[in-house]
Amino acid sequence: MIVIFNLKQNLKLGYILNIETATKNCSVALAKDGKTIFCKEIAQEGYSHAERLHVFIEEIIKEAGITFKDLSAIAVSQGPGSYTGLRIGVSAAKGLCYALDIPLIAVDTLQALASQVTISSGLIIPMIDARRMEVYSAFFSPTLEKKREVLAEIIAENSFGDLQETLYFVGDCAEKCKSVLNKDNYVFLEDIKYPSAKEMSALSYEKFKINDTVDVAYFEPYYLKDFMITAPKK
Repeated sequence: MIVIFNLKQNLKLGYILNIETATKNCSVALAKDGKTIFCKEIAQEGYSHAERLHVFIEEIIKEAGITFKDLSAIAVSQGPGSYTGLRIGVSAAKGLCYALDIPLIAVDTLQALASQVTISSGLIIPMIDARRMEVYSAFFSPTLEKKREVLAEIIAENSFGDLQETLYFVGDCAEKCKSVLNKDNYVFLEDIKYPSAKEMSALSYEKFKINDTVDVAYFEPYYLKDFMITAPKK
């Protein structure tokens, strides 16, 4: 099911288009002053990013009643995440930036995922599935300050065992991780599975205000691990 978010208010010139394709969720949001105005997204088991992304972008621009020339910047989820998904999102973002001569903003995928959590204490641990028992994860404070850098790690019973505060886990790894991460201070927020372009809006706006952009020509997604190509089974 495609989720459509629409909040028509205070539409003015100068928008940021946010693109999130790092996971199964193909998500596009149009924002003004850090607030999401329109968002379209769909999360499917079979990745549909190549088919959906450009359609969502064109539909949002049309429904907002603006043109691509009204965009001030493009923001893209930088990873970690799916190799193919990240390539599709970054390629689309770069193409728009080149064509429109506007800056490119890179947003931390795990920070966008963590920003869906509202807590007053403890740590937020967003996790993205990296197959088997491996995940991409980081630590964030309630104010989204990064407390530990992104790692690709194998989840085991002793993972995060040295942390005494309440840990709030979000992402698409709950089902496989709950069987081994079962201490009293572990809380799984299973409704929060995927990063969304909606949560990128505030993050990209803060970067835009201080001109925190990346080089369109040389920017590459943050894969964290090398992409492995395996021979097909006979």
